[in-house]
Amino acid sequence: MNIQSAINKEIFIPRDERMLVAVEVRRRKKKRMAFLPTGPKGDYATFICISVTNTRPPQLHITKVKRFGGSSSFIRRSQWTVEQLQQVNGINPNKDSPEFDLVFDNAVDQWVASSSADKCIFVQILYHACQTHWEEKAGGLGKSRKVGKASQQGRVDKCDQELKGAGYPDTYESKNLQARRKSFVLPKHTEFINCQSKLTQDARTMNLVIYRCKAFLNRIKNLMVSNRSPSPGQGQMRNRTKGRSVGNLVQRVNVTLGERGDRLTRAEDKTVELTHKVQQFADTAHKLALKYSK
Repeated sequence: MNIQSAINKEIFIPRDERMLVAVEVRRRKKKRMAFLPTGPKGDYATFICISVTNTRPPQLHITKVKRFGGSSSFIRRSQWTVEQLQQVNGINPNKDSPEFDLVFDNAVDQWVASSSADKCIFVQILYHACQTHWEEKAGGLGKSRKVGKASQQGRVDKCDQELKGAGYPDTYESKNLQARRKSFVLPKHTEFINCQSKLTQDARTMNLVIYRCKAFLNRIKNLMVSNRSPSPGQGQMRNRTKGRSVGNLVQRVNVTLGERGDRLTRAEDKTVELTHKVQQFADTAHKLALKYSK
């Protein structure tokens, strides 16, 4: 069982939630928090997770999870709703980088992911989860507001009829209802800044596959480096040669995946440009047809 499956099983499933993604992070600027039982050297791993509830309407949560050294269990530290998430800062919109910031109502966290690919996967899934959440919430609010307006209007009409029969004018409307209408404010959406455009465009499925491949290769590389033990004589030389060959292979695969991602981005930009040209041509043809039909 991998780490994401273990976190989902231990933290989210018992709370009737479903985890979408988890990324291992460390702080860019360490904060001293003496009340955390981090052990003698603060040996722990931190994960930022995105989850959605199984209830209706579903709620989107961002959760901080820790696992301390020498322990196999995970501990939930903090949790925010997407309404509390004001901003996601990708730091560098021009290239892949592991740094990102999360700005909440009551906190600002500056993180570095374990790799650029892991950060891109996290931001991409968070962006589209936020879009889905706000679209569903807007639809639910629109429906509830229509039903609420109809029922409120019925009550107001009934009250108008009673007051009219008692000699009052028929232009009466509840002041409380007017105040509630004026105080209604749509929730502010999460702002994504300094994020690469390929993380928020329609080609997200292919980009997500590429980033998952990169993240998998990075984990394999790190695992092989950590498991490689030095041996004397020729055995040590053979291990060094194997390590270099595997490192070169991983590097070549990463370069190939990066080039493929760049080609996909350029192809997508070209497709959008051609779509605009076709639309302009269709509009011009339509205007000419209308002109000569007269």
